Amino acid sequence: MKLDVKAHSVVLLVDDQLMVVEGIRRMLMDEEDIEFHFCTDPNQALKKVVDVRPTVILQDLIMPDIDGYALVDTYRQNEEVKNIPVIVLSSKDDPQDKSLAFERGANDYLVKLPDKIELIARIKAHSKSYLAQVQRDEAFDALRELQAELEKSNVELQKLSSLDGLTGIANRRSFDDFINTECLRSAREDTPLSLLLVDIDFFKPYNDNYGHLAGDACLRQVATAMREVVHRPADMVARYGGEEFGIVLPNTDTEGAEKLAIKLMEKIRSLKIPHEFSSVTDHITLSIGITNGVACEGASPSDLILQADEALYEAKESGRNCYKIHSSG
Repeated sequence: MKLDVKAHSVVLLVDDQLMVVEGIRRMLMDEEDIEFHFCTDPNQALKKVVDVRPTVILQDLIMPDIDGYALVDTYRQNEEVKNIPVIVLSSKDDPQDKSLAFERGANDYLVKLPDKIELIARIKAHSKSYLAQVQRDEAFDALRELQAELEKSNVELQKLSSLDGLTGIANRRSFDDFINTECLRSAREDTPLSLLLVDIDFFKPYNDNYGHLAGDACLRQVATAMREVVHRPADMVARYGGEEFGIVLPNTDTEGAEKLAIKLMEKIRSLKIPHEFSSVTDHITLSIGITNGVACEGASPSDLILQADEALYEAKESGRNCYKIHSSG
């Protein structure tokens, strides 16, 4: 819990003797920068400390029901007030009492009633040290919060920079980075890598006739459908450009890529997005080019993209609304 940092000393005296309370009060009454509080019931001391938030506690050692050492223990075990300095007040100048007081967590030891000048000097010194510590702690807490916010913002910025603003799927830069990484993995692990380039059939007449808002909505619907079909965490669906999408399938052979292409085409058909200006049918359809390779056998990212593009071109030349697999022959 954040402490209230005060610019002056706040003293809480815990002592069951009203005569001592009055004596301390008189010593401090002329000090404008010292605020004085007291508590005569040791059972209420912790509550009073939490309420007052003193910068220093003057703690009597001998009281009914509970001794001063036990109270110091109580303060030190409470997370909110554990660092507040405690000056123990004792009726005798006993080295053993002093030693025990410091062992139990006291910061200072005075024989009551102490000299006024000495008491004020110690109150101000301990308060100044405590306030400086609180300010440092709060500064560090603020810095940690700022760092956490910056890290969160950086993560969000990184995420935003990697996503396509319209569809919410990966953008072209992410696609390029991903396929490069997966080609390296394919070469290292000698595993197949499949790539699908997907194009929405006759999207230009769709955009021209239904309007750009409808075109944007169509792109979002298609992107969402792709994410639903391509659901393995290792795979990527990206907007490659315009109405074209790229799907990268690590550790997937041609047969696996073909099955996914069929599912994807069926999914888009099931949406029944009207397209009366298509030369294929009266709803949105896809053309897909598929290629597969193993990077250690010479399949670079540019090779895979070129091959998938050639297969996509073949699908379009074959009447669209279909997929074609690149043939190395």
